[in-house]
Amino acid sequence: MIHELTKARVAFVRSLRDKRYRDESGLFVAEGVKLVGDLIAGGMEAEAVYVTGDASLPVPAERISPAVMARMSHLKSPSPVLAVMRKREAKPDCHAWLDNLVLALDGVQDPGNLGTIIRAADWFGIEHIVCSPSTADIYNTKTVQATMGALCRVDVRYEPLEPLIERATGDGVPVYGTFLDGDDIYASELSANGLIVMGNEGNGISASVAGMVTHRLLIPSYPEGRATGESLNVGVATAVVCSVFRGRGARKV
Repeated sequence: MIHELTKARVAFVRSLRDKRYRDESGLFVAEGVKLVGDLIAGGMEAEAVYVTGDASLPVPAERISPAVMARMSHLKSPSPVLAVMRKREAKPDCHAWLDNLVLALDGVQDPGNLGTIIRAADWFGIEHIVCSPSTADIYNTKTVQATMGALCRVDVRYEPLEPLIERATGDGVPVYGTFLDGDDIYASELSANGLIVMGNEGNGISASVAGMVTHRLLIPSYPEGRATGESLNVGVATAVVCSVFRGRGARKV
């Protein structure tokens, strides 16, 4: 049976494209059978789920027409499954850097890059990311789609990075950052715990944060001296950095 949705309900779901309405309601939109299923299986709560056909999901769903789905969807090509999800409550600072790596994002503005970083963190067993207030919203549709479900396994919170780094150095853990004039990451001594700062797509790590980094790292191009692009995309760079840290089998400090 196809359910009819009110114009107000359709308009509300569409309004969740805007961060202001996501913040006011505590809700966001996820689309796709696998993504929605993974988020729900990972413990996130669905306020409502809509489908245009048969779909294997762990919760009940309302069947709607493809035309209504097209009006509600946040994607250019609507998926047959759309869920209105409740945001996760961000966990308080738990000094996770004492036992594991923590990512700090300094003004990463592209939602797709942010989603890729969350997905990479999940793959490499990094469970905590701290974003500066100028970083993109994790519940932006592009971010949510790019995480491929990792959003339910990685804790992300927003706060100024300078006080965060002060706490990390106070705990005696290293603070790493990527720079074009840093030391070759493949030749550097790395630890299995600490804070890794990744910077803005165009400007890198801000000056105030850069001055607090204790270990400046470089991802070198190959071969040395060959003409290449100016730098790596921050999502790709983060995945490379996480891979190198994990591949070393480094010890905690």
